[in-house]
Amino acid sequence: MDHIENKISILRELAKSPTLSQRELSLKVGISLGKVNYVLKALIEKGHIKTENFKNSKNKLQYMYILTPSGIEERMRLILSFLKRKMEEFDRLKVEIKNLKSEVRDFR
Repeated sequence: MDHIENKISILRELAKSPTLSQRELSLKVGISLGKVNYVLKALIEKGHIKTENFKNSKNKLQYMYILTPSGIEERMRLILSFLKRKMEEFDRLKVEIKNLKSEVRDFR
């Protein structure tokens, strides 16, 4: 998973569940806890996420990660960019598959 995919996954999960801990977020998106921390700090610094403290049911202090309007826009921008990149990759793969099939037919 690349950096853009990590951001998209984290923003997507936080949009659904803003009270996820970093550890829970790490498990959900399948990246290391350190990477989650790094991405969250960057998103907070850029103003895409804001944090608020709250008490969870176990009486431990925990953060709530709230997407800001710029965070929602960033999520959409990242998704569109990622989708464009994957569609271009898909088109290249279709051409490569066509060429490989042609090679196999010519070999027979």
